[in-house]
Amino acid sequence: MSGATDDLGARFRRLIRSHGPMPVARFMGESNARYYASRDPLGAPGPEAESGGDFVTAPDISQMFGEMVGVWCADLWMRAGHPQDILYVELGPGRGTLASDALRVMERHGLAPRIHLGEGSPVLREKQRAALPGAQLHDDLGSVPEDAPILLVANEFLDALPVRQLVRTDTGWRERMIALDANDDFVFAAGPNPMDEAVPDDRRMAEPGTIIETNPGAAAVMGEVVRRLSHQGGAALFIDYGYLAPRFGSTLQAVKGHRKVDPLAFPGSADLTALVDFAALAEIAQMGGAEWLSATTQGAWLRALGIEARAAALGGAALTRDLRRLVHADEMGDLFKVMALGGGGWPAGAGFGSL
Repeated sequence: MSGATDDLGARFRRLIRSHGPMPVARFMGESNARYYASRDPLGAPGPEAESGGDFVTAPDISQMFGEMVGVWCADLWMRAGHPQDILYVELGPGRGTLASDALRVMERHGLAPRIHLGEGSPVLREKQRAALPGAQLHDDLGSVPEDAPILLVANEFLDALPVRQLVRTDTGWRERMIALDANDDFVFAAGPNPMDEAVPDDRRMAEPGTIIETNPGAAAVMGEVVRRLSHQGGAALFIDYGYLAPRFGSTLQAVKGHRKVDPLAFPGSADLTALVDFAALAEIAQMGGAEWLSATTQGAWLRALGIEARAAALGGAALTRDLRRLVHADEMGDLFKVMALGGGGWPAGAGFGSL
């Protein structure tokens, strides 16, 4: 393990010994904060990789992904009447690859927005400054200006926000915690305090062992986005792996070196994520007054935007392979979902048919 892992793991163990088990949300949140602050996690596997990264995202697979995002934004902007002042905002922009590809397409259609990136990682911020010299960087959405319509994009951003887990025990619902076993290893455990009031009525009588996940951070982001769309006008596009209907079960996972690993084994040096509950976020958006809301799979959305025609125009066996990774049901096509919402009188976004 790295020194960062040893230090964080040791600190977690001291805290648990002194204060008792810690919530899953704290373990995940502090682990990811350390992880992203200390490295560029992106990169293909193998010795030729630029950074020895742990995973790749859709923009790293092919320029076509960012280009389709750019097509979506440009189409919306044109149908909204070509407003002169627009903010392009991206949350969790990685190395700036998606933004670079999307903005190139927007520029071809006459759209030249002000660029604002929400990024907490100092390592990735340096990559973003190099890729997008004119961008303004922010720790989060809170400091982004509110003086113009907004086109917001978040690809694989929500999945890294810490989830809270509740588990049904024989005596009722409890918060799921991280404890230590006899060998000083991290293990899951049920907390001591009743949490039945935090569980919706229609889910309280689930079988013992049932787990429910919630994501307070994602809910807060969605609430702020809806508020801004109502106030500023514009649209938001969220792309992540997740589910469109409510479900039970833990989806917490960890990736290290392009392999799934035990999510408790490498605090601070593995990427911890959870599937995004788009059903819950859609409810928050509707309650907040979003004027329109659409959702589908990544594969269906990319096809509707014309990615297959784009791949044919670019040509080559590599493009065929990349297209499959992005749209095929056995790859990213069905696992990843796309949700869009808008406000301020803006038209509904393209690419959303029935599932």
